[in-house]
Amino acid sequence: MNPIKIVGIVLIVGGVLGLMYGGFSFTKETHQAKLGPIELSVQEKKSVDIPTWAGVAGIVIGGALLLFGKGRS
Repeated sequence: MNPIKIVGIVLIVGGVLGLMYGGFSFTKETHQAKLGPIELSVQEKKSVDIPTWAGVAGIVIGGALLLFGKGRS
């Protein structure tokens, strides 16, 4: 399997996952202050939204790479 087809498959899978879930969230811990042995930290929950057009574009481009990708198989 050549690299173009692998990239096509990854784009299709990523596009489908983006359409299914619509985004993801993560927790970021920041250290606010450190006073001797006492350390104050804050956890922030951040979310990243994946636009619908990006998921559809990933599927379309990945499909095009699989269909029209040239190279040795």
